Amino acid sequence: MLAVVGPSGSGKSTLLRLLTGLLSPSAGTVAIGGADVTRVAPERRPVAMVFQGFALMPHLTVRDNIAFGPRVRREPRASVAPRVTAVASSLGLGALLDRYPGQLSGGERQRVALARSLVRDPVVFCLDEPLSSLDPQLRTDARKLLAPLLRADGRCAVYVTHDQAEAMTMGDRVAVLRAGRLEQVATPRELYDAPATTFVASFVGSPPMSLLPVPEGGWVGVRPEDVRLVPGDDGTVVDVEDLGHERHVAVALPGRGRVVARLGAGPHPPLGTPTGVEIGTTRAFDAEGRAV
Repeated sequence: MLAVVGPSGSGKSTLLRLLTGLLSPSAGTVAIGGADVTRVAPERRPVAMVFQGFALMPHLTVRDNIAFGPRVRREPRASVAPRVTAVASSLGLGALLDRYPGQLSGGERQRVALARSLVRDPVVFCLDEPLSSLDPQLRTDARKLLAPLLRADGRCAVYVTHDQAEAMTMGDRVAVLRAGRLEQVATPRELYDAPATTFVASFVGSPPMSLLPVPEGGWVGVRPEDVRLVPGDDGTVVDVEDLGHERHVAVALPGRGRVVARLGAGPHPPLGTPTGVEIGTTRAFDAEGRAV
């Protein structure tokens, strides 16, 4: 599973539209399983799309929504019905097959949209922020359901999300896009520990890596868990974000920018307090923002 993240306008949804054939590239090719599909019509590509808004048809039952794709392709009803039943059962929809989308919860509609894609058994699943309309608890539950289903039988999935936690927990690899360009693709751990550019460093993580300029040009990056506050007057506390289970304390360092320290749930220095700073593991970047 490849998770794709990036700011708005970076090209995440465009990438999915190119894969599915809803857009044609102005240059280059699209290949799936080594086969060039650049000029293959969308309905003939071995892909299935799960949209952000689910795109269910309100006048069709759950059963008919799931079966819609095979029916449009005129597959025999006798072969479609058992697949619909099996997929619905695997997603806990067996008792809902005769209901309509308007009678379902948001989480149930999301599962119907996924079932409609699963029944095709495509080579590639394309998912465009499929959980964004769910509340936080439903998102967590849906992630636990989606990940094993999409990984089953060696399936391939390209999963677009604006939620970093979603990308890092679901992706075997994570691709970071910026203005239509690939900044880095790596495992979640590699992406966090060894960002390839200052953009990735400042985009991945909550809070992200602090970047401090160095005299010879370039930057030094440090993660908040590698910053310790100690007695001293290296800088001044300028911001505190209290999340309950932890606190993010920003310290301004005169002439060197600011760093953020991740502290536990205990006490923290108040705003305006001088403090010393100890920095552990760092990552160096050159003047162009590339890791060195």
